[in-house]
Amino acid sequence: MSAALAQIFSLTLIPVVATILGGVVASYRAPGEQLRSFVQHFAAGVVFAVVAGELLPEITKGHQPLGVVIGFTLGVGVLLAVRQFAERLERRSGSQGESGLIAAVATDVLIDGLLIGVGFAAGTRVGVLLIVALTLELLFLGVSVASSLGQSGQPRRRIILTVVGLSLAVIVGSLLGGTLLQGLSGLALEIVLSFGAAALLFLVTEELLTEAHEVKETPLITAAFFAGFVSLYLIELST
Repeated sequence: MSAALAQIFSLTLIPVVATILGGVVASYRAPGEQLRSFVQHFAAGVVFAVVAGELLPEITKGHQPLGVVIGFTLGVGVLLAVRQFAERLERRSGSQGESGLIAAVATDVLIDGLLIGVGFAAGTRVGVLLIVALTLELLFLGVSVASSLGQSGQPRRRIILTVVGLSLAVIVGSLLGGTLLQGLSGLALEIVLSFGAAALLFLVTEELLTEAHEVKETPLITAAFFAGFVSLYLIELST
């Protein structure tokens, strides 16, 4: 394993641990809807800050309009396809429905891992900040999966093992992305960065905030989005 891949692997362990932690905590006591909405808003703000403060400036430097169009089209297309796949599986009932949910989440987690590889393709700084952003998102994902399985009556041991298994997809995705995307430049890099930006914006608008808005908002919950954005942006300014 190269030094670059070793670095990606070691840093990817952070969101992996966060996913498992969220699943373990939720298997004992699922957080309330208000708290979950607060965390979702905060995570959405953090992810948005990475896109606005790091990825978009890197994309602008490339001055490759064709790469932007191709990357954004691929990013939105892939995420829409994944969502349609997940919705079809979740409409199933019984054990097939649970298996479908797990398969859909595994695909989502694998894409998150690939996005980490995209971040490191743009530079170590971008990759590290993306790790921070996705750690919060995957923490919530672990909570969501554990809560869903708990409501269906699954034993705690199986819930925890399922979350652990899903978290490993992050490592697979990040190492795959880190291997395939190393050394990219020019149009290829522009396409990859645009794909990552589109996928992250989709995550913010169509997943995190959509689910968060299912709960009646309070001023504190709304402010959490901006707190997340400012927190990561301050980290960017200090590095």
